[in-house]
Amino acid sequence: MYIKFSKIPDFITAQVNGERDRVGILVETLLKGISEFTKSVVSIDVEKENFTEIGSYLYRVSAVIMELQIGRNATSNIIEKLQPMFENVHLANELIKKCQNYRQNNQLVEASASVVVEQLHVVNRHIAEGLSRIPSSLYGEQECAEIAVKSLLKDRKDMVSEQTELEVHELMSRELLTNETETETDLYSINLEISMENLRLADSTNLYISDNSRSSISGGLHFQSRGNWRSAGSLSNLPRMSESEYMEPLYETFFCPLTKKIMEDPVTIESGVTYERGAISEWINKSDNREEIFCPKSGQKLKNRNLSTNVALKATIDEWRERNEAARIKAARASLSSDTTQDIILKAIEDLHSICLRKPYNKVQVRSIGVIPLLGNLLDNRNRTIRCATLELLQYLAEDDDEEVIAQTIDISTVTRMLSSNHGPLRHAALRLLLELSKSHFLCYNIGAVPGAILMLITAKYRHTDDAFVADKADEVLKSLEKYPCNIKHMTENGYVEPLLNHLLEGTEEMKMEMARYLGEIMLGPGSINYVAKRASPILIEMVKSGNCLSRTAAFVALQQISSHHPNANILVEAGLVQIMIEEIFARTMIHDEPLNSKKEAAGILANVLESGLEMENLQVNGRGHTLASDYMIFNFIQRIKNSNSEEMNFHLVRILICLMKYPKASSTIISVIKETDASYNLIELINNPDEELSIAALKLLITLSPFMGHTISDRLCKTKGQPESLIHVPSESLRITEKQTVSVTLLAKLPHQNVTLNLALVNKNTVPTIIEQINNIQASGTRTSRYTSAYFDGLVGTLVRLTTTLYDHHILHVVRTFNFTYIFTELLVKTSSDEVQKLSAIGLGNLSKQSVNLSKPPPIKNNKYIKSFLLRRCMSLHSKSGKVPLCSVHRGVCSAEDSFCLIDAKAVERLLSCLHHDNVEVVEAALSAISTLLDDKVDMDKSVKLLIEMQTIQHVLNVVKEHRENVLWHKAFWLIEKFLSKGGDKSVSDISQDRLFPATVVSAFQHGDVCTREMAEKILMHLNKMPHFANTASFTT
Repeated sequence: MYIKFSKIPDFITAQVNGERDRVGILVETLLKGISEFTKSVVSIDVEKENFTEIGSYLYRVSAVIMELQIGRNATSNIIEKLQPMFENVHLANELIKKCQNYRQNNQLVEASASVVVEQLHVVNRHIAEGLSRIPSSLYGEQECAEIAVKSLLKDRKDMVSEQTELEVHELMSRELLTNETETETDLYSINLEISMENLRLADSTNLYISDNSRSSISGGLHFQSRGNWRSAGSLSNLPRMSESEYMEPLYETFFCPLTKKIMEDPVTIESGVTYERGAISEWINKSDNREEIFCPKSGQKLKNRNLSTNVALKATIDEWRERNEAARIKAARASLSSDTTQDIILKAIEDLHSICLRKPYNKVQVRSIGVIPLLGNLLDNRNRTIRCATLELLQYLAEDDDEEVIAQTIDISTVTRMLSSNHGPLRHAALRLLLELSKSHFLCYNIGAVPGAILMLITAKYRHTDDAFVADKADEVLKSLEKYPCNIKHMTENGYVEPLLNHLLEGTEEMKMEMARYLGEIMLGPGSINYVAKRASPILIEMVKSGNCLSRTAAFVALQQISSHHPNANILVEAGLVQIMIEEIFARTMIHDEPLNSKKEAAGILANVLESGLEMENLQVNGRGHTLASDYMIFNFIQRIKNSNSEEMNFHLVRILICLMKYPKASSTIISVIKETDASYNLIELINNPDEELSIAALKLLITLSPFMGHTISDRLCKTKGQPESLIHVPSESLRITEKQTVSVTLLAKLPHQNVTLNLALVNKNTVPTIIEQINNIQASGTRTSRYTSAYFDGLVGTLVRLTTTLYDHHILHVVRTFNFTYIFTELLVKTSSDEVQKLSAIGLGNLSKQSVNLSKPPPIKNNKYIKSFLLRRCMSLHSKSGKVPLCSVHRGVCSAEDSFCLIDAKAVERLLSCLHHDNVEVVEAALSAISTLLDDKVDMDKSVKLLIEMQTIQHVLNVVKEHRENVLWHKAFWLIEKFLSKGGDKSVSDISQDRLFPATVVSAFQHGDVCTREMAEKILMHLNKMPHFANTASFTT
């Protein structure tokens, strides 16, 4: 019950007992006035934001008032301080009523509303000033109340003008005069002529004044049937209530005498007392004497057990609840929107949750007054308890198809971020909210679009094995997200492939096509692609065999992706993929306007499978018994290359031929067909194709074929326009060395070196300066500018080496001399870390050194005329010493590194000897071969042996014999040692014999080596007297 006055009525003051009762009534009246104001302000449309702010301010005032502890300290002085505040609250209600009246008459305009707003600001400031005058002792130990009062006073300071202050003062005076005796009652007004019937329905109508959980206002008003006021005394028999739970005034009649709780279904029994239906029914049923039942409160014996619904009281309680809950919702909103403590915020969230749980319709009110944006802001609160409570409230508000309203206001990424929290309840609340939001098809897209959301859900599903709730809820959210196909793609990208596979296997035809397309777009990790291949391959092959063009297209794309992972090859072969692809390439007729070239796709997939290295030479590929490596299949592959105009198709066919070259039977067939047809011309023409992939593949196939038909390729290459010079690509300064440049020079290096036609073409096309320039550039850079740099460098050096094999042609000889190949190869021996370059340089030096004897000039013969001239110069003592022409002791003539390629003049022997300690057998072999050219039969053997002995060659060669066991090295090393033993005299024999390990090594070679090695070992053992000389033995026997 509430009675509102412009000031405290005198008769109330006279009737209540004691100052504490008067203060309690005044406090309750103040709170009721503030509650009415906050409800009324919602209906104002003009200046809505300002009116809402004023209402929130008064709500904060009510929170402070509820902190007052009305006890022994209550005096009349307190009433004097509260009286002005009561008057200001009354004035605020009067001002808002005027606005409502203007609104009903359509007279409320923005200008008049602005005036009222300013006046209300003054009223609020007066109220705050009144609070500041209340002694702090009345707040007990609640320091927060004093801080709140200071904050309220500070907020209102300097907000209004002096003129507005005067206007409000006049209004206050006028209201006190005109409304001094005016009273207003609410729905539960107390009339002194109240009927006896109402008194019968309610055995008392005490006003229950809510406390602040620390003290209760021990006082109230009670009416007897005579209509006189009397003190109700203490209400200690009622349960203690929180002021946040009951903001509207309570009445004792609301409470069931048995349960001490507000009744939900009040019923009246014969005695006239009202109870909760369930409680009184249980009382009656549990009664010991079923014949005599008494009223629990009055003790009156009941003649019947009839329970009559107290309709009036039930309606009153229901309406009270509606108003009370509306006030609680607004109060909670104000707490969330103001700068309050963490405890107040948490209490407001919990209050909102309990209100919504009691009556689902309250969720509509919560959303309508703008609570959800405030809750969204709280998701970033530092207090995880508040975040957790906020998530739980949002989850409940999102139920009943209201999730889209929530999602439009909050940041979903903030919710997903909480999945990684180490706080279990927070993770659980976040998952419950996401699960509720994911029930909307539209929101499934929004959740999936949050960066990392799906990854975090997948992680939660698999990582939190110790938390079954997290794993289960994350799984449910992911299942809900599957409603949007794009989310399935994101799941697959993050390693969760089950949804895609399930929809691919069991979905509709459209869904299968969608999943197959995703499978072709996504780069799966090595951990999942094998599993995907096992499950998806059969259905994808069935889709290829179907007549639906779109399904076939999607399946081909997916199979292309799966087959690119070589470990999947065996799975695809077992599923019958190879036979289907062969049929597509050779047997199937293309459909007009088919969106995909199935033959091209099939060739690519087959090439992927073959490149895996799986043994498939004898795999039957059609019903006629043909195997993959049969003559029939190979001939058809090559014919397709000749007849196809599709670069991509030719690219895949060339890849297939490269793979088939690994099989002996297939390689011989390929070589035979290419030789007998013009296919080699087709392959060479593909080198210049604009499609770089095709060009590279053709070059690789030619490199593979070069050991078997290198001269044919060389001759046909030279007959092709623009070749071979176009193979020497000059890298741009701004671009790195490409794969095509590398395979191009590699082809030139691999083709038979003795092919003079190709060598002359290279010389005549002036490619040598370009090659040398590129070598110098790479050496100068000192770093690898591309992953192809080393192979490119090897190819360049190999191309130079090939020219050293045809020095009998004077054009080639001239170029080799002009560019001083001896110096180039000598420098490359030590200025590179590439084994291949060192090997090639040693081979090149060996080839050049073989020509030194032929190119070395004999000493000039002096005729008489020359002698006379010589004597004249000698007599004149001019340039006597410089006139001598030095002769090479090894080659018996005039030598030079540049003209005759003399290794001694080029200082190359020392560098070749250092190569003998290399780990690479091919490098050691090439170095031994080059050194052996200095012991050729045409050279001065004695001087050559002497020179090599001085360079400690014997020790280097012996080291090769001891460190290596390859027959090819033993043969060359033994050949050199035998020359030293036969031509080096006793010193050479002594040096070799003193090596303790060498004789045993020679014996082992004699016993276990090949034929050539045993012959050389036998000769050495004879020189070392380890074996008899058979020639002498034969002579002795005869």
